[in-house]
Amino acid sequence: MQALAKTNYSFPEQKSIYHGKVRDVYNINDEFLVMVVSDRISAFDVVLPRGIPYKGQVLNQIASKFLDATADIVPNWKIASPDPMVTVGHFAEPFKVEMVIRGYLTGHAWREYRDGKRILCGVPLQEGMKENQNFEKPIITPTTKAEEGHDLDISKEHIIANKIVSEEDYKKLENYTYKLFERGTEIAAGMGLILVDTKYEFGKKDGKIYLIDEINTPDSSRYFYSEGYQERLDKGEPQKQLSKEFVRQWLISNGFQGKEGQKVPAMSDEFVSEISDRYIELYEKITGEKFHKAKTEDIESRIEKNVLSFLNERS
Repeated sequence: MQALAKTNYSFPEQKSIYHGKVRDVYNINDEFLVMVVSDRISAFDVVLPRGIPYKGQVLNQIASKFLDATADIVPNWKIASPDPMVTVGHFAEPFKVEMVIRGYLTGHAWREYRDGKRILCGVPLQEGMKENQNFEKPIITPTTKAEEGHDLDISKEHIIANKIVSEEDYKKLENYTYKLFERGTEIAAGMGLILVDTKYEFGKKDGKIYLIDEINTPDSSRYFYSEGYQERLDKGEPQKQLSKEFVRQWLISNGFQGKEGQKVPAMSDEFVSEISDRYIELYEKITGEKFHKAKTEDIESRIEKNVLSFLNERS
């Protein structure tokens, strides 16, 4: 099994390439974005040394399905998915914040709470909560969108006061975020899952707000299994979940949390294979469909051929 670590194409009318932690994004004449979802995996804002076979395909295809399933809530950037690992969409100017929404006290929010914080991104948290307990209603805890390094928690008030996003636009982003999370929660519930938390990114084109990037994937979201949730919560046991939190926990147990001076532990073939299987499991669980593995021989040539075919048809 091959994994796609990085791409460096030169498409017609290409103006720039952006290599993100996971995605390589090609700007085609400020008209289209060609987003190639690689098999890279990141944790604690660090790209790990080995790619995960089929991860890019899983993320791209889940995001594609959720973009289609939420297009009635907010316009989104997707135009087509010409390859299992590629989405082509509208070029939009991204807002410089990520809209993180949480239905449960877990992950980063729990770690902050455990350490004594009772305000997260300007949102007060009630006393006496347990790890993985649900909030009375979902809370939005935005972060900065860092070009490099760690995204940082930020409050709504700071965003508006510093004109990072206008108050008018921020209210729209909030509204879209709540509605998208509600739809994602409904879809997950139908599959026996709980959508715990996620993040949404938005951009603007011709004065219109678009949902951009990925949506409700295991990289941007956390899912618990509904069955046994309450029992595990009552007993103080870890929840059975589908997300990359297990990768973070493995890293933590091996002495890595992305802090200065820490070294990323070596990833065995067995662990890489386990991660791949977990991503495929989430795809099948959240979509209710069988995952069909695309051929991994010469992935780069396949992607180039499919993208060029799409661009030629649009020209």
